[in-house]
This record gives sequence, C-alpha cells and structure tokens, in this order.
Amino acid sequence: MNSRGFTMMSMLFILVALAALGVALASLSQRQQMGSAGELAASKAYQAAFAGLEWGSYQVLTGGSAPACFATKSITPGDQLSDFTVTVSCTRTPSSGTVTDGDASLVFYSVTAVACNAPSAGVCPSAATLQPTYTERKLSRTLSR
Repeated sequence: MNSRGFTMMSMLFILVALAALGVALASLSQRQQMGSAGELAASKAYQAAFAGLEWGSYQVLTGGSAPACFATKSITPGDQLSDFTVTVSCTRTPSSGTVTDGDASLVFYSVTAVACNAPSAGVCPSAATLQPTYTERKLSRTLSR
C-alpha cells in the first residue's frame, strides 16, 4: 500500500553506498599518486647520489699518485636532478703515506655521497625536521691507488 516510502529508503541506501564507494576510490587514487611520487623521488635521489659518487671517484683517481682527499663538497646536479643536493666526502687511509702489501704501496679512499631534496644549510643529510616528502640516498665506494 505504501510502497513509495520503501522505494525512497532503498534509493537513499544505494546513494549512501555509492558515495562511500566514491570516497574509497578517491582515497585509493590519492595513495597511489603519493606512492608513485615517492618512488620517483627515491629513484632521482639514487641517481643524484651516484653522480656525486662518480664525481668524488674522479677527483681521487685523477689526483696524482697518492693525493690527499678533497674537501667535503656539496653540488647540485642539473636538469632532472636539480631539486637534489649531493654532499660528497672523502676519507683517506692512511691519512698520510702508504700501506705496503708485498711490493705494492697502497692508499685507500672511502668516497661517500649523500643526496637529499631538502638540505640543511646546503648540506645533506638534513638536520632539520623532516617532512613527509623528504628523500635521501647514501652511497659509498672504496678505492685504492
């Protein structure tokens, strides 16, 4: 007899269910976008750190027979990596002279590159309060001469 009230309640239930589904899909889409942006930033940070590591290795390998380490340097790669800063440092072992292994006189260098997208005073890693979008990557390499 009073089927109009029943139909109205059914339509209201369907409307609420569709609205909840829409909110869930929007939330899922937002999380997917944030995850994708995070993965891209991580990949760019790796590439920036690798570029810094290559720069540091070049400085050591072209510096004569047993050069001293270069001073810690912060660089900004160009093009697609320009939103990252890379801090490159070097440690020499022994700090002066060489280590003898049989007939070979060796010097060891540890080159470290840290890339981040929010440097603190131009240096990575950041000492400031980190934001959710902060991305950092650290790579190191040991060289001998």
